[in-house]
Amino acid sequence: MVNADAFSFPKKWVILMVKWGCGRMENQKLGCLILAAGCSSRFQSNKLTALFEGKPLIRRTLEAVPTDVFSCVTVVTQYDGVEALAREFGFACVRNDRPDLGQSRSVALGTAAMADCDGIAFVVADQPLLSQELLRRIAAEWRAHPDCIVGAAHAGKRGNPNLFPKRFFPELLALTGDVGGSSVIRAHPECFRSVETDAASLTDVDTPQALEVLRGRR
Repeated sequence: MVNADAFSFPKKWVILMVKWGCGRMENQKLGCLILAAGCSSRFQSNKLTALFEGKPLIRRTLEAVPTDVFSCVTVVTQYDGVEALAREFGFACVRNDRPDLGQSRSVALGTAAMADCDGIAFVVADQPLLSQELLRRIAAEWRAHPDCIVGAAHAGKRGNPNLFPKRFFPELLALTGDVGGSSVIRAHPECFRSVETDAASLTDVDTPQALEVLRGRR
């Protein structure tokens, strides 16, 4: 496990930013970052353990990662159970000791831990119908356009996952509060390329009611 204390924020970020530069590696290293540290306040319990079609949401998320596509996979979490499960999959873990600081904390911890990647796909852990096929398509589109942000969308509406190239890492690290990569995408709409998918695949579940609705559609 990589502990948050391993990173001296924000001074070390500045050092990392300088090291990243703007060069492109001949063989691009692609990482996958799973955000699984939320407090599930609207769900009123840890939604990552909620079942969908017989499996906890977090297991479904980990199974949706095509490991042959990504050089490394990292899970950011505050939960011992999630860390143990991630280890079973052979994934690295970063402990978020301050989830109360919002999603930006997980984004920063994960981005810093994967600083040697040329691109990082950010995956949320409450998207029950996420598939390996969608992540493969996003990765393929990014490899064809490695300077762009590539993300899932349906009928013009953006969703998750989203894949950011290295040049946007400093902006991801600079985020504060309960915000994620969407704010970076909004700042650079000309750099975004969408991968079309169905609406159900983009559905995340913030409440027990939303999970029940999704169950009813299957």
